[in-house]
Amino acid sequence: MRNWCLCQICTCGSDYRPYEVVKQPRHMPEEYKPKQGEIDLGTTYKRDFNPYKVQPVVKVRPVERQEVKKGKLDTVPTYKDDYRSWDIQKCELCKPEQAYHPPDVKFGNSTTFQDDYVPREIQPRPSFKPCSVVKCPVGPFNGDTSHRRDYVPHQLEVKFARPKEVYKPTDQPFEDLTTHRNDFQGLTGETAKICRPPYTRVTQNIQFKGSTEFRDSFQPWEIPPPKVKKVAEYVPPSGSMQLDSTSHLDYVPYRASRVVAIRPVSHRRQSNFPFQGKSTMKEDFPAWESCRQGLIKQQQQIPNPSGKFEGLSTFRSHFVPHELIPTESCKPLNEALKSSVPLDDVTMYSIQFTPKKQEICPASYPSPPGYIFENTNSQGHKFFRKIIPAVKAF
Repeated sequence: MRNWCLCQICTCGSDYRPYEVVKQPRHMPEEYKPKQGEIDLGTTYKRDFNPYKVQPVVKVRPVERQEVKKGKLDTVPTYKDDYRSWDIQKCELCKPEQAYHPPDVKFGNSTTFQDDYVPREIQPRPSFKPCSVVKCPVGPFNGDTSHRRDYVPHQLEVKFARPKEVYKPTDQPFEDLTTHRNDFQGLTGETAKICRPPYTRVTQNIQFKGSTEFRDSFQPWEIPPPKVKKVAEYVPPSGSMQLDSTSHLDYVPYRASRVVAIRPVSHRRQSNFPFQGKSTMKEDFPAWESCRQGLIKQQQQIPNPSGKFEGLSTFRSHFVPHELIPTESCKPLNEALKSSVPLDDVTMYSIQFTPKKQEICPASYPSPPGYIFENTNSQGHKFFRKIIPAVKAF
């Protein structure tokens, strides 16, 4: 693709000139040179820490001595020796004797709430709601509104009619030349060449060999059978097995007598008298006859209605139907205004527009007319110089 540039049209070549780009110098690191001599690997830990010989810690716990006594084991503990069973006498009750006498009168069911509460009649509170009776008007209905009173109809002014100007055609001929007509000359061009290489069919009568690189390189090899490791035959040891353990050898059995129970001897007296199942709870709280309290119902103050339901409400009885008078609309009619004056279709564009001659860009020509080729820069831009016509002197 060619790039065309004209000295009179494009300012890219004059404003943007190529400059030499200097490559920035790269910092080269200095070559590493190891220092001579030995490295001092001493640290403050090695300097301050002095190794000492550590001896094993001597155990403070005395060696346990197992003394085996062959005498008889005394099974009387200190608890049994110090705390002996004593004869405990029963303490007498200090509660005074009170003879309970049950009441002869039957238990009453009235409570303090029933005694203090006296039912009273509920008096309805007076209603402050105004009466809902519709007052019928005496005179005719006054349909006058504030809109009708305040609105004053005004007469519309006559619309200004602009006089129509006479069309004046231009004296210059109409240029109907388009870019398509200018560029397209109707010449037949060369057909596009096919870049695909020609197909040559290979026909051979030789039989197809099914050998591949995989089949040639990887041939079947004989795999030797896996080696089986021989297990040595089990030979039981000779002689008898010793089943003695350290616990079995060191354990010495002792004969121990059974521990006597420390529970004190029971001094329970056996009596032939029958069991008296009385207690202070039973004597103080005997069972009384009680009946379930009935529901307390208040008397109905509003009597139930009698007779057939009429179905007439206050709204139906008080409502008086009136004839509806529709409000007169003061909105003007939505009609188009017709005038006998013809339409003025003259615009500023049609008056001030002057067709101009369309110029063709000279860069579209291979050799632009009116220009002479001068040189080509390093980027491939071609520079042309405009030919100035010679002026004839009179």
